[in-house]
Amino acid sequence: MNFRSLDEFWPFYMNQHSKPATRRWHFVGTLCSLICLMYALLFNWWFLVLVPLFGYGCAWYSHFFVEGNVPATFGHPFWSLFCDFKMFGLMLTGKMDREIKRLGKRPVLQVY
Repeated sequence: MNFRSLDEFWPFYMNQHSKPATRRWHFVGTLCSLICLMYALLFNWWFLVLVPLFGYGCAWYSHFFVEGNVPATFGHPFWSLFCDFKMFGLMLTGKMDREIKRLGKRPVLQVY
């Protein structure tokens, strides 16, 4: 499936993150990754190894064991990363529920 823009990819990404627990796992992973990144930049470069481990570890756990789908990262790594930060920002500012209502129910698209 080819997407031409982030706005086009966003509804697909949100369908892949339909359960609140999946989004929470992503939030925790992104937050831990950002904390490790800051620590690595300020104190110890070895903590850079933990950045993708936390981010992808929490996210992939949520897809395989909570959402029951394949991570969008496998097919669209850059779009997924951008959307993960967008979702993180919306959750951090309390606007995620409004965004889910705005998108409404859409058919779930599968990546093969």
